[in-house]
Amino acid sequence: MSWMKTLAGAYKQACDRYPGEKLMLVSDIDGTILDMRYLVVSVLQGYDKAHGTSFFTRLKLTDIHVHENDVGQLLEGLDIPQSDRDAVIAWYLDRRWRDDVILNSHRPFPGVLPMIRWFQLQPNTTVGLLTGRPEAIRDPTLISLNRAGEPHRVTFDDDVLMMNPGKWEEDVDNSKVSGLRRFREMGYHVFAVIDNEPHVLKALAEFEDDTELLLLHADTIFESRSSTMPLDIVRGKDYGLTELVAGENALPRRVQLVWHGVNDPANLQQFIASGVYWAEIDVRYDPSGELILRHDSFETTPVLPDEEWLVYANAVTELATCDVGIKFDIKGGPKVLDQVLASVANLDLPDDRLWFNANIEGIGEEGFRKINATHPSAILQCPIGWLTPLIEASPHEARRVLELLVSWGMNRFSVDWMTPSARETLETLAGWGYDVNFYGVPDLEGFLEAVVLLPCSVTSDFNFPQWNFYGRGSGENGRRITYKQDQVPDRA
Repeated sequence: MSWMKTLAGAYKQACDRYPGEKLMLVSDIDGTILDMRYLVVSVLQGYDKAHGTSFFTRLKLTDIHVHENDVGQLLEGLDIPQSDRDAVIAWYLDRRWRDDVILNSHRPFPGVLPMIRWFQLQPNTTVGLLTGRPEAIRDPTLISLNRAGEPHRVTFDDDVLMMNPGKWEEDVDNSKVSGLRRFREMGYHVFAVIDNEPHVLKALAEFEDDTELLLLHADTIFESRSSTMPLDIVRGKDYGLTELVAGENALPRRVQLVWHGVNDPANLQQFIASGVYWAEIDVRYDPSGELILRHDSFETTPVLPDEEWLVYANAVTELATCDVGIKFDIKGGPKVLDQVLASVANLDLPDDRLWFNANIEGIGEEGFRKINATHPSAILQCPIGWLTPLIEASPHEARRVLELLVSWGMNRFSVDWMTPSARETLETLAGWGYDVNFYGVPDLEGFLEAVVLLPCSVTSDFNFPQWNFYGRGSGENGRRITYKQDQVPDRA
């Protein structure tokens, strides 16, 4: 069993055995949350800049296979001249724990902060920090961790950070044992500890008389010999949420889930059987002028030989008979919108089952105002990727544009998950009081990372065989997701 599944099992056991009590996951920092290779690269390249050398110009993370305390071994492997090594080591040791280095060069391992966010969202659950760093650098440590955590909506409080009361590298094992004891004295039931150093896990195992405590080894780069570690320690280094989250029933209820591109018969049946509430359908004209469900225009993607799309009227009638919401993605301009609004009026669907999405250039101000006048309580959104540079460069102007869109009736804005600034855009828009939808989520891991940020909604293909969801995709660029017959269970 993977280490994240083992952690999930330990957490469930703690929840079952100690209902209503304060639970805590405890984690080390260096080599467990933070990838210390970034610090090594930053300080060594700083040496080059300060001394006019080029020893480390091409140094990459993947070149570093030694602990941050063993930089001399790294220099030897890089063939740095012996005459320069002492000066480089002295520079490195003098600067690596300066405040500016801590604040600017610390980076987390992929997935670790979404994992922490997941636990911070759970009721009566806290993530504590147990580090060998000395008390002298408490402030920059907290600032750097919270800066790294901000895009993931992760925060660490001062009272859950246990540091070494001694000096650097002084009695680390005992300081961590004492820190674990203090967490318990604060009333926390610690159900698991993650650390990358075998000698620390050995010390915790020897101190620990509670067999319920799970000790996990972050199998990254560590200094002590792995032979010192207890044999039953569970190892791992991938912090995947897919191994941690049991299924859709464990997701936060406040996030609305949208099945993307329910545009063909097979995808429609998968959606109906799924229990997901919102179905997004792409509405446009076929070459004969009939409304159909198809993502791409016929100009960009001509009809494929085996293509099967849904007639709009038939699909909407079937969805209307189910207890689901319908998200209409208007792909064909004002005339398509008018026909959609007429059909919705005939079906007599309440606004809380209606959601309209369109590009601004597709239906314009008049189209959005028309939807709002007809269905004032429905969700009305547009994608705003075109506005992202302005949000970053001139927030005041961006907010003025958003307020203009709100005056048209807009009440939600859609952000592409795959843009590098997606998390920051959510934080900015949410801070301004706007509702946000994420779309373009590529897989289950990305979906879970998006959901734990708590946007108002997440739109996905639901191509999640791990959860028995077999979404086929919207048909964008003429592509559909296919599965082997034995993959797809009978959902009837």
